[in-house]
Amino acid sequence: QWVTEEIEKLLGVIQKVGTRQDDGSYLVTFGVMFTTYEDISDALVGIMMRAKKRGKIMYEGDMLFQRIHDDVKITMPAPAT
Repeated sequence: QWVTEEIEKLLGVIQKVGTRQDDGSYLVTFGVMFTTYEDISDALVGIMMRAKKRGKIMYEGDMLFQRIHDDVKITMPAPAT
């Protein structure tokens, strides 16, 4: 339950700070997410890994680290219609 709520919060932040693409998906870099999420939760990387496992977001690699992976693109697919 907690994980599901945190994933929904994560998706909301991606919509807020990300850029909407022509296909309806949202794109944001890990650096922007990390900076934005600092005041929300210290569990960003763990929540992202769970969201990726559930198919809610996509990005290259598994574990992301601040500064090293700041340019990694995180994509939230458009909702299915």
